[in-house]
Amino acid sequence: MERRPDPPSWETDDVPVVLAGTGLWLVALVVLGVLRLTGTGDVQDWWLAMCGCGIVLGLVGVRHCRRRQAHLGRADTAEQPTAPTAPAAD
Repeated sequence: MERRPDPPSWETDDVPVVLAGTGLWLVALVVLGVLRLTGTGDVQDWWLAMCGCGIVLGLVGVRHCRRRQAHLGRADTAEQPTAPTAPAAD
């Protein structure tokens, strides 16, 4: 049985998705911080640390997505054929 070629990859803008997730981690951090400061809830230290890690990893993810998009954009322009130029008249 012969292997079929891979389908073309989908190019998507992942930055808004990663930013939304990072924003949710930030909201969780704020809510837990308020609960801890007011003494309303039993907030564990590791919950706050987990939110902080989620925010940091989200920012790393945003940077990765932007660098990947820039790299793919350069690769796309490098693959485009250029029109042949006419020889210079002497």
